[in-house]
Amino acid sequence: MPLVFAIFMPIVVALVIPFLFKKISSIHTGWFVLIVPVILVCFYATYIPSIMGGTTHMDVLPWIPSLGISFVSYIDGLSLLFSLLITGIGALVVLYSIFYLDKKKEKLGNFYVYLLIFMSAMLGVVQSDNLISLYFFWELTSISSFLLIGYWYTRDRSRFGALKSMMITVFGGLMMLGGFLILGIIGDTFSIRELIAQAPTLAGRDLFVLALVLVLLGAFTKSAQFPFYIWLPDAMEAPTPVSAYLHSATMVKAGLYLVARFTPIFAFSEVWVWLVTGVGILTLFWGSFFAIKQTDLKAILAFSTVSQLGLIMSLLGIGSVAYHVTGDLVTTFTFATFAAIFHLINHATFKGSLFMIAGIVDHETGTRDIRKLGGLMSLMPISFTIALIGSLSMAGVPPFNGFLSKEMFLDAVLNLQHFDLSAMESWGILFPIVAWIASVFTFVYSLYFVLHTFRGKHKPEQLPKAAHEAPIGMLISPGILATLVVVIFFVPNFVGRTFIKPAVAAIQPLAYQVPADVGFTIKAWHGFHSTALYMTLGIFLVGFILFKTIPKWSPVYEKLPSKFTLNNMYEGLTRLTEGGANRFSSIYMTGSIRSYFVYMFTAIIVLLGGTMWLKDAFTISLDNLAPIRFFEILISIILIVSTVTILVTKSRLTAIIALGAVGYTVALFYILFKAPDLALTQLVIETVSVALFLGAFYHLPKMNTHEKGIEDRGFRLGNFLIALGVGVMVTLIAISSHSQKLIPSISQYYKDTVYTEAGGKNIVNVILVDYRGFDTLFEISVLTIASLGIIGMITLRLAKKKGDRKVENK
Repeated sequence: MPLVFAIFMPIVVALVIPFLFKKISSIHTGWFVLIVPVILVCFYATYIPSIMGGTTHMDVLPWIPSLGISFVSYIDGLSLLFSLLITGIGALVVLYSIFYLDKKKEKLGNFYVYLLIFMSAMLGVVQSDNLISLYFFWELTSISSFLLIGYWYTRDRSRFGALKSMMITVFGGLMMLGGFLILGIIGDTFSIRELIAQAPTLAGRDLFVLALVLVLLGAFTKSAQFPFYIWLPDAMEAPTPVSAYLHSATMVKAGLYLVARFTPIFAFSEVWVWLVTGVGILTLFWGSFFAIKQTDLKAILAFSTVSQLGLIMSLLGIGSVAYHVTGDLVTTFTFATFAAIFHLINHATFKGSLFMIAGIVDHETGTRDIRKLGGLMSLMPISFTIALIGSLSMAGVPPFNGFLSKEMFLDAVLNLQHFDLSAMESWGILFPIVAWIASVFTFVYSLYFVLHTFRGKHKPEQLPKAAHEAPIGMLISPGILATLVVVIFFVPNFVGRTFIKPAVAAIQPLAYQVPADVGFTIKAWHGFHSTALYMTLGIFLVGFILFKTIPKWSPVYEKLPSKFTLNNMYEGLTRLTEGGANRFSSIYMTGSIRSYFVYMFTAIIVLLGGTMWLKDAFTISLDNLAPIRFFEILISIILIVSTVTILVTKSRLTAIIALGAVGYTVALFYILFKAPDLALTQLVIETVSVALFLGAFYHLPKMNTHEKGIEDRGFRLGNFLIALGVGVMVTLIAISSHSQKLIPSISQYYKDTVYTEAGGKNIVNVILVDYRGFDTLFEISVLTIASLGIIGMITLRLAKKKGDRKVENK
């Protein structure tokens, strides 16, 4: 199972990192970690020829076969592309981190463990064919990204950003799980491939649209779509290698992958087309507009990421229109899906390089505040060159790859107005208008990022460190990505044939059965008749004017009321929820153990008694009962007298002795009923318990505030009623269960198999060790953990006393 092993390989290596980190401290841990993504990217590259030929590959590792849940690694054009991005960009990020993170100052063991877990989680997401295993890896990305974003956990903003990202993405993940379960129910399978095969029939089911919306909530939260994008800017508190990895090629792309993978299932619904396209266009505009407001380099890139993710999302939505048309229109709208995959690749290259350059600027100047930066071009010429290439590609300027996919995007939104789908023909004109305006702001923030940082007046007095060029090791990774930005522009069709066409074939299986049939070519020049050309020229002209006049129109951001921002709403909701939870919990969290028992016992009486009453399940039958012997009556009287003594006595010593009498009396019952093992266990437990009580008797505190009301009649009456209710309820349930046996007792199975199957003669021991082996193991584990906790508390207390004595001696 090489594909399944490849998914878990980073996690396996992560288990070794803590030991390796301690043993080999002279070498940067990143050099050992780098081997993992390099091996994986080479491994996945071997599948490129067969995937280009239309072949798919699958490995299965059973997980819960009885429920149809397995780890199914499925490689087609789409999952292979994402796997290569995850491992390829991952290798460059690890290389970059070796020079960015100081092995003497940083906890590298933790960092690389988190990074490798995240890498495995992302590989699992993009390769899983089973819905449940996909959800498992999906939530693992949320947990591991939480650890990565909060890596500098001593910083308040890091902890806040990590918690915010996990809260939002986990919420979306839970919604997505609901959608998956609905799909599994209506499709009678958890296999994505099998669901795609029956997609046309699923579209007519009652819960289909609900599943669609729930799955999109998961995708939108993970890919930072409006209004869920607010977690992404705060996630910039993570180390720059984390930002470069999570927000250029992996975590935020998981939502895009989900939309692409489920397009063959949900695209038959018009709701899918409108939601994916509309939310994507709105996110594109929102992110591009607010990027210019930011003053932190990584914040600018965060909002630009939101904007670019919206662009790709809208293209996927436009591409799904292909499921609603026939003939040449299928090719027209599949073109949008082609453009989406192309821009996804381009975004990974230029955004990854820009994040790394932002980290370099911070690393070499001590600040990311763009107001303090400027004039770095002569001091950091290589960094400036890389930043210029990445920024111009993001702006959609030739000769860089972003220009090609941006032109394809403009053509795609223009095509929408020619298609009538629930008033799309009339409302479709808004999409190219909004797309053009957003592209103008994209041009502005791209120039704003690079020119305000590297051009203008140098301000050495405002920099914490003297600016200088980064070491060559730190420039290798962004340099490789910047080179790809240029190379892809000149050989786009090689990328198209090798990676994009197989991915499009996976998204549009009804339109194209094999990758070779996806007949698109990428061109840098479409002639003077191209409307996209004139839109691009307008973007450059208007964008340049807006860039030069930023000081004149930027005060518009100050006029927007901050109290109505999404961030403020999130924080208000968080405070409201936390405050309400605290107020509610203060009502029942009194610190009194008696109160907690009252809650639990009352719940037992109400829930069990109510259920039995509503189901008319109370039945009393005296048939087949064994005769009651004199000794049993005598022991019962002793048991009752001992129990009552505990309740009425005012002496703790008497209560302890009576409690022991109750336990020993129960042990006598076990002996009478021929259960010597249980009797022996009961005797040992009671002996130890009584001894412990007596040993601690001297140290018992005086009557506390919860015990002062013991003499109150209302207090004692409440105890009596609750105890009586629980006793009566348990007794009635026991009698009813004995009186009406709906299914045969499992005891006969144990009697028949305890010797033949388990090889034991003592039925109780065999049940505990074999039939309930895991249960017993977990009980032992709980006791072990509790024992370790007690030892830890005792050790700390002894250490504290020893420390106090030393202070007194001084």
